[in-house]
Amino acid sequence: MKTRTLISGTVAVTAAGALALAGTVVAQAQETGSDALAQAIDAILADPALTDSQAGVIVKDAATGEVLYDHNGNQRGLPGSNQKLTTVAGALETLGEDFTFTTELLGDRPVDGVIDGDLYLRGSGDPTMLEEDYQQLAADLAALGVSTVDGDLVADDTAFDAARHGDEWAWGDLQYAAASEISALTIGSGPDHWAGTVRLFMTGGAANGDPVQIKMVPENDYVTVVNEATTGAETDLSVNRDEHANTIRVTGTVEAGVTPDYYSRSVIDPTALVADVFADALADNGIDLTGDLRVSEPTPQEAGGTLVARESIPLSQLAVDLLKPSNNSYSEALFKAVALHNTGEGTFAAGQDGVHAAIERYGVDTSVLLQVDGSGMSRFDQMTPDMITDLFIGAKDSPWFDTFYAGLPIACVDGTLVSRMCDTPAAGNVRAKSGSQSSISALSGFVTDADGRELVFSVILNDYLVSSVKSIENRIAVAIAGHSEDATEAEISTLARAEEVAEPAEEMPAERECTYYEPVVC
Repeated sequence: MKTRTLISGTVAVTAAGALALAGTVVAQAQETGSDALAQAIDAILADPALTDSQAGVIVKDAATGEVLYDHNGNQRGLPGSNQKLTTVAGALETLGEDFTFTTELLGDRPVDGVIDGDLYLRGSGDPTMLEEDYQQLAADLAALGVSTVDGDLVADDTAFDAARHGDEWAWGDLQYAAASEISALTIGSGPDHWAGTVRLFMTGGAANGDPVQIKMVPENDYVTVVNEATTGAETDLSVNRDEHANTIRVTGTVEAGVTPDYYSRSVIDPTALVADVFADALADNGIDLTGDLRVSEPTPQEAGGTLVARESIPLSQLAVDLLKPSNNSYSEALFKAVALHNTGEGTFAAGQDGVHAAIERYGVDTSVLLQVDGSGMSRFDQMTPDMITDLFIGAKDSPWFDTFYAGLPIACVDGTLVSRMCDTPAAGNVRAKSGSQSSISALSGFVTDADGRELVFSVILNDYLVSSVKSIENRIAVAIAGHSEDATEAEISTLARAEEVAEPAEEMPAERECTYYEPVVC
């Protein structure tokens, strides 16, 4: 910390050699360095939007761990998607960057084109599987000369347990993609890989009053769509899945000839959806299935060998694809994959134990952490800003740090931060994981300050009543980016206030990550 002294007026010397001030002398000391940063962040946290709310903020030197700022840094809060930071770190440490998920078909070797017995479709949790991937598995099976499966198709999802949701996931979220059910054998509905979902595309008819046409991806007979929508003067749709059934009701209107934005909805028991889709894939590839569909049964040892298989992209890429858009499906799959690797059982409890054990190796005190899922959807999850920054600092010594760091969204560049902090010192500089649910917002990551010093920071804000506090997080991050040993509080605050001007005119929704909205709003 330095002190600057500003003096105005004149100085006269008396005959006795003493100094006397003539005219007006005004002296004002302005703090610089970490004291100035503290004053700037304190002023930001005084925003009325945080009245009677919980705020935890900490800033540290990434190399030394020196604390530059601490406001309730050891106070636990709900982290939202900041929980994904521990999940990804724990998965990279436990599974390794080369880890892949495998989906395979097992059965007896075909004789004269016939598999005599059941065909087993076994998953290990791959959240990237799409309809075309199951089509490819069926095509690969046909390429072996298979024309008939003289038995049942058995969908084996037993690598993970039967708990489809984390504890304390909001009931109102369960029909949406962000809270889709977790299964070791699942399927997504689009290139954003929200597993366990179907996606509906509605197109208006030729004239008002005509029925609306609906296309469902993946195509299947497992989910029922009740179409009560008609063509009208404007597009105003409501799309809701029944709470206890795979029935999606579409009501409202769509403009003539218009295909509005798609709607993704989760399904109950995605394993059964996979079985339905794959049975169609077999038929599409000329393979006759003589038996029935069975789900959630383990593949017996005597089932035969692996006939064909599909591997996912490696964890080194999965981690980036998870963190940038904040993908919950990937997070939960990796959380249970850690459990499966360590204990042979893909449970939430073993996932927590495995992740904690992995990050403790890098100096993280997990006694202050409660993690009941991989994504941060649970209202039971608890983290502290201090713990998150300790993870950042400790992870720099890990062999997988470059992958972890590369996955963090970059301000004004990509991921959930693509439209945030533009035209500020944070743009292209701040690399941080966002987090948001109702009355939960967080931002934690890395930033290089004006002196070229790498800092880590974490902001967790809870229990606010306004629609969004993202601008407060942004201002804090910009203030940290503007920090230097010589910068005053006034200079740092000016930069942070400039961020308010750069904020998009239409504020991002606060209840979920911006990539959870359809279409994506960031």
